[in-house]
Amino acid sequence: MDFLEVIDKRHSVRKYSDRPVERELLDAMVRIAQTAPSSRNSRSTSFVIVEDRDTLDALSQMRDYGSSLLAGAQAAIIVLGDTSKTDLWVDNCAISATFLQLAVTSMDLVSCWVHINGRPRLKAEPEGPGAVEYVMELLGIKDGLVPYCAIAIGYDLE
Repeated sequence: MDFLEVIDKRHSVRKYSDRPVERELLDAMVRIAQTAPSSRNSRSTSFVIVEDRDTLDALSQMRDYGSSLLAGAQAAIIVLGDTSKTDLWVDNCAISATFLQLAVTSMDLVSCWVHINGRPRLKAEPEGPGAVEYVMELLGIKDGLVPYCAIAIGYDLE
């Protein structure tokens, strides 16, 4: 698939088939996302691949809106920023997440972006507990890395 076809084909999908996503494809997606440009070549973005059903279900509970689709995904890749490497980690994460979604599309899979950074767990309590802290605790993420978004991944329903 050429680049313009990938751009044209990419769209957000929230329902996925039960077909598992092959680990080698997930690894290839991350390798592609790691080639994304970053401010001053700081390479401040990291990735966590999640395939475990229980963990995907728990991730779907990170917010009371907009994250439930993770329960139906066959995999998710969490995009994290290293705040110690640059103050532009958010920008770097966004670029990397975009590369990631384009890689997903190029491999004939579908995806949807689920925002984590700056989002509350409960929509009615915008100043309450945040999705970042929930995901950090769930996945055992160390200080200095901040979850920016999750990219839900799967095969399209046919």
